[in-house]
Amino acid sequence: MIIEGIEDFSAETGAFGSLMGLDFGTKTIGVAISDRLQSVGSPRETIKRKKFGVDADAIDQLIAENEVVGIVLGLPMNMDGSEGPRAQSTRAFARNLSARISVPIFFWDERLSTVAAERVLIEADMSRKRRADVIDNVAASYILQGVLDRLAHIRAS
Repeated sequence: MIIEGIEDFSAETGAFGSLMGLDFGTKTIGVAISDRLQSVGSPRETIKRKKFGVDADAIDQLIAENEVVGIVLGLPMNMDGSEGPRAQSTRAFARNLSARISVPIFFWDERLSTVAAERVLIEADMSRKRRADVIDNVAASYILQGVLDRLAHIRAS
């Protein structure tokens, strides 16, 4: 099931249970997972994309292992707020994935998440090769953390 509004996503997932953040790319899928209290998102791994079925199985396995109650999928919007081909590809992936998993999927605007992740990794004096290995899951944690912060704000109101 794909959920459009963050309030609906909050109601569907509840306040307890891990959330998964995904940074969907053409070659990899960055994965981040929150703690069960949904306060902090941590980078986990990068899935090297193969065929959709293999990718979906890897995600489904992570859902089961981490008791994930919802997925936050970064939506690559253009800087003017419009959706381009990458956003359409991400939406198609979500539609296909939602047919194979039992947890809701929510889109979060991921503009500049990779830029922010790259900046943090450079500040940490990480080598170019190591940055390339972890950039996607760090970007996924930025995407996930944005939703976790927003959910905390909604629930505090």
